[in-house]
Amino acid sequence: MSDLTPRQIVAELDRYIIGQDHAKRAVAVAVRNRWRRQRLPESLRSDVGPKNIMMMGPTGVGKTEIARRLARLVNAPFIKVEATRYTEVGYHGRDVESMVRDLVEQAVRMVRQEQTEVVRAQAEQLAEERLLDALVPRADRTRAEDASGDEVSTQRQRSREKMRALLRDGQLDDREVEIAAEDRPVPVGMMAAIGVDQLDPEIQNFFERLMPQQNRSRRVPVREARRMLFDQACEQLIDREKLHREAVRRAEETGIIFLDEIDKIAASGREHGPDVSRQGVQRDLLPVVEGCTVNTRYGPVRTDHILFIAAGAFHGSRPSDLMPELQGRFPLRVELSDLTREDFVRILTQPQNALTRQQIALMAAEGVRLEFTDDAVEAMAEIAEQVNRNTMNIGARRLYTIVEKVLEDLSFEAPERAGESVVIDAGTVRRRLAAICADEDVSRYIL
Repeated sequence: MSDLTPRQIVAELDRYIIGQDHAKRAVAVAVRNRWRRQRLPESLRSDVGPKNIMMMGPTGVGKTEIARRLARLVNAPFIKVEATRYTEVGYHGRDVESMVRDLVEQAVRMVRQEQTEVVRAQAEQLAEERLLDALVPRADRTRAEDASGDEVSTQRQRSREKMRALLRDGQLDDREVEIAAEDRPVPVGMMAAIGVDQLDPEIQNFFERLMPQQNRSRRVPVREARRMLFDQACEQLIDREKLHREAVRRAEETGIIFLDEIDKIAASGREHGPDVSRQGVQRDLLPVVEGCTVNTRYGPVRTDHILFIAAGAFHGSRPSDLMPELQGRFPLRVELSDLTREDFVRILTQPQNALTRQQIALMAAEGVRLEFTDDAVEAMAEIAEQVNRNTMNIGARRLYTIVEKVLEDLSFEAPERAGESVVIDAGTVRRRLAAICADEDVSRYIL
């Protein structure tokens, strides 16, 4: 992160997301402020909080994608939470803390993956040696035991090296071997129905100690045994306590929680019905966003410096409908604009993962050379804008439906059309979609 300036962060986001420059600049500055905070003296560092952001805009304009790409860019733990899940039947206040536990779990997976790469060479060597132990036939070991002294050692080494060459060459991948597999029993009865993840961390640890791992022998192909033995070797080589400490630190210092649909929990002024639940959810969210300690299975986690990015369409409500205390915890407000026809054209062609590029690659896997003309892209963008205007505006997500509808027949027939070249032009697009777009009722169901 120290190598990424706000301008560079925006440039990277531009590779995947079209427009919304104001939102990109806001998240870039928020991330850069984290790096700046780490450079401050210890006495001042703890007082500098994150600049939480509230994104306002219709669905499909890039709110979630900006947050997700940002987290991936700076290698930060990231989770997306739907705020409306806390208004469901059976909700109680402690459920809000589960977002922090999920963030820590994500941090643990990230750190474990990094540590796995550190010990990969050693773990692969250990796995190979254990595989060789399992592959040496019992009859060979019996004959070796009948030999004497140096002859035993020489014969055993030759046999082992021969087997190693076959193993590395992949000639033994389909042979079955017997290995010891580690299994952790799953709680039964009421605990299984509730779900272990919903239990308090102390209870989770209690059940893990109560039901330790069990080893049992399994016969599996060599290719699967190599993976299982590699995982076991990594578990032995990685320092769990160090891994958990680093994961907690990373969640606290660099974690990002994306709170989607926050507008759905904004009260509309009434004091009865669902608004009571919405107010309750806001009150429970407040201490987590404001900064508190959440107990997890890996230890207590402070939320003071986790970056919260809230998002909502705010069609029937406004940010001012939220509790004043919660509003104050999202000091940065950015509004994302509706997508225009020109934006749709750019979305179809410019991003690194553009829809047209994806479809060309998918058809190439079948041996079909697919090409989109410029007027075809213009036609699809125009239809997407028209359908969004006449029905429900779902932003760029409309393009997925339109592109799939245009290529529906080709996708079905592609295996029989290997070696062909197919050009999609404006005429093809309009023929495929003209009847649907002409009937507004039909377009509501299909597009």
